[in-house]
Amino acid sequence: MNVELRSEHPAGPALAARVRARARRLLAALGRHEASLSVLLTGDGRIRTLNRRFRGVDHATDVLSFPSHEPAGSAPDLGDLAISLDTAARRARRAGRTVAGEVDRYLVHGLLHLLGHDHARPAQAREMERLEEALLGGGGMLGEERARRARAR
Repeated sequence: MNVELRSEHPAGPALAARVRARARRLLAALGRHEASLSVLLTGDGRIRTLNRRFRGVDHATDVLSFPSHEPAGSAPDLGDLAISLDTAARRARRAGRTVAGEVDRYLVHGLLHLLGHDHARPAQAREMERLEEALLGGGGMLGEERARRARAR
């Protein structure tokens, strides 16, 4: 199992070893002992550029997933994740979480995308939410989003 980690953010070096170890534990929990992936810890400016270039969406986001193969998760080299530490810090502050805990949420969400999971359809979203909750022990991104939508109704 190989997790390559690169940081372009001032807060990245302090989180790097934790993120790499967490990614390895997640891959093991998912039975993907042969897997490799790359993680970039960056800021809102860089992730906005990536989001615009590859998704046509001109704003910063939390995590982007770039699978190496189609279908996603079909080869040991899973692909690349980009995580915005600026977004993580903002959202962690608002939600009363640590930045490390917020980054864990992004790592799980992005990794599930690299493994081929999606949340475009309700059944897919339920399965991905279930996996997020199981891997995180609660507090997944999709469950939080579903709860936010329910409160808005």
